[in-house]
Amino acid sequence: MSIPKVAIVGRPNVGKSSLFNWLVGKRIAIVDSMAGVTRDRMTYLMEIEEERFIELIDTGGMGIEDPDKLTDDVERQIQLAIDQADLILFVVDIQTGMASLDNFSAERLRRANVPVVLVANKADNNKLAMEAYDFETFGYSIIPTSCTHNQGRNELLAYILENIPTQEELSQAEQVATMREEMKVALIGRRNVGKSTFINSLVGDERMIVSEVPGTTRDSVDIRFELDGLPLLAIDTPGFRRGKSVKKNVDFFGIHRSKRSIRRADVTLLFFDATQQISKVEKQLCHYIAENCKPCVFVVNKWDLLVGETATEGWADYLYDTFPMMEHVPIAFITGKTGKNIERLLRHTRMVFKQTQCRVPTPALNEVVKLALADHPPPRFENRTPKIFYATQVGIEPPTFVFFTNKPKGFAADYQRYLQSVFRDEFDVAEVPMRFYFRQKDSHVGRDG
Repeated sequence: MSIPKVAIVGRPNVGKSSLFNWLVGKRIAIVDSMAGVTRDRMTYLMEIEEERFIELIDTGGMGIEDPDKLTDDVERQIQLAIDQADLILFVVDIQTGMASLDNFSAERLRRANVPVVLVANKADNNKLAMEAYDFETFGYSIIPTSCTHNQGRNELLAYILENIPTQEELSQAEQVATMREEMKVALIGRRNVGKSTFINSLVGDERMIVSEVPGTTRDSVDIRFELDGLPLLAIDTPGFRRGKSVKKNVDFFGIHRSKRSIRRADVTLLFFDATQQISKVEKQLCHYIAENCKPCVFVVNKWDLLVGETATEGWADYLYDTFPMMEHVPIAFITGKTGKNIERLLRHTRMVFKQTQCRVPTPALNEVVKLALADHPPPRFENRTPKIFYATQVGIEPPTFVFFTNKPKGFAADYQRYLQSVFRDEFDVAEVPMRFYFRQKDSHVGRDG
């Protein structure tokens, strides 16, 4: 259904970024002896076998106190990688031995619901490799590696292949996804924007507490109902506070659960109050939705209060000017209290959900790519014209495409946006995010079909 994700985690300075670069075969992640260099997640689409891909994720050091006061941000990125992973590579440093932060990391990983393998890194000789088994107390399978001496790579890749979904399992999961009738929709927005009123109007019952006191809903609540005979799961979430406003544990965990709701949803509905300006909270939420590549619908609520005063086009322009990278996102104008336009919104949301499951046949995909290149060739890069030899779709939810090219870096962000616009016009993906990957391929290598 989606590309298996393999996360590299561990305490600072155990060689996670070196391992990342070593596995992908090129220098991508920054490698430095200073602890805490890697803060954001670094991802790379890696082809292990023919047509067998994984998304490898490098993370910052667990437990580090960032000198620039970015500890919370680093930890958030680490947890996001763990939550998304299908397999975790838990990296330790044999040469320094077991440290307290290794124990901290191991305890944290026990809560992960995916396989974990302990990668005993810096095993530069046989003696050090034997010392890897000092870490057996953690209870994980152990693979000694040495990036500098190129030891253990084949064993680690073999372990990864054995512990991620097979092509057959991925195909079956994709079939289940496209057959799934229930759609999970997360209702996201700042406090007092009308999400609970929306739910009440939708189900025709006082299922949620509706109050003018901001922040009434403090936990995510799942509500199942039917629309046009099809099941739908609405996930109502706590209203978000700005980070500096989080002073109580209940608010902290509410935010954590809301972000988790975004990750588990098929589609997110990001609510705006028509009578209020877009705030930093909505900008942060939109960034988080985009970061997780989730389809979204912008929902402008309380529109009855502006009827006759403001045109819908004005608010639409306001949204797209504020979120220029989200121009594909549809907009709905509703009145939660009366239920106006709610059913129309949900029917459109179901259409968006179906777009995330779009599967483009390879011949049709490559024909469109060929025409797109002919109509608007990419600019020259390093004195050569970037070429795409062929493209293939490797996943859905979101639709994910790999382009094999002579110059992967020659396809800049603006050209990728052009290709995405072509795909939106030609395929049933007009309102959903897509993932594009560009990979090196020799010119003599072709593809049938």
